[in-house]
Amino acid sequence: MNADTSQLRHGYAQIEDGIKLHYVQQGDGPLALLLHGFPEFWYSWRHQIPFLAGKFKAVAPDLRGYNLSDKPRGVASYFVEKLTDDVRSLIRVLGAEKAIVVGHDWGGIIAWYLAAYHPEAVERLVVLNAPHPRAYLREMPRNFRQLRASWYVFMFQLPWLPEWYVRRERYLMLRKALRGWAHRKEAFSDEDLRLFEEAMSQPGCLTAAINYYRGLFRDRATLKRIRQFPTIAVPTLIIWAEDDRALTKDLTYGLDPYFAEPPRIRYIPRCSHWVQQEQPDQVNRYLEEFLF
Repeated sequence: MNADTSQLRHGYAQIEDGIKLHYVQQGDGPLALLLHGFPEFWYSWRHQIPFLAGKFKAVAPDLRGYNLSDKPRGVASYFVEKLTDDVRSLIRVLGAEKAIVVGHDWGGIIAWYLAAYHPEAVERLVVLNAPHPRAYLREMPRNFRQLRASWYVFMFQLPWLPEWYVRRERYLMLRKALRGWAHRKEAFSDEDLRLFEEAMSQPGCLTAAINYYRGLFRDRATLKRIRQFPTIAVPTLIIWAEDDRALTKDLTYGLDPYFAEPPRIRYIPRCSHWVQQEQPDQVNRYLEEFLF
């Protein structure tokens, strides 16, 4: 299914850390912010932006380091606290006090932190295939399947080798992960894959994207922050593709203690990690049930 992106408006926001973020926008109304993951950019929300634009001001940024957004150097520039502050600042620059925040993969991790530490900035929270930080910390020591699935997180800690691995043979890893993981191969056209490769090929982008993972290990406050992770007090929807090669379904169990009110969880079977791209109609139905 080809998405119509002709109605999108492109813009740039200068946020408080001196970083310039590129974003696309469609629609008017309350702000709905869509945060992408690795190794993507705003385009991963191409099926959701027009759908949400009928009721919301739907905005999908390129996160710090990605595609057309600024790419500061150094691993410390990609510590999760800085990534969270980017989103807080973007909400204000876009003229809102709070937003509906929808995040997938790394965008989902940032969304968890934003809702936990800055609930005043989040109207409602939707997370797609991104583990609650305390659930991830809980599963890693005891769940061999999840530990094995997280091999790339450890590989990404090395210097230069991860960049070579991802970039080799014209970003073969990217193509294998996107279309290769998907049950519905047609969810990723040749043009889609070209655009993802083009975005990741922007100067400095690949190292910036991998620095998100390096930052998890080098930020000494990460473990303490996760162990003291505040209870999520905003209404929350979790959408989870069941055939995620990187994140097991176990991460969605036993979550109620982490919330003031239990989250809604909607599972999508026979679907890969790239849930909003592989099953956009189903994802949009769940968004409609929760947000409209």
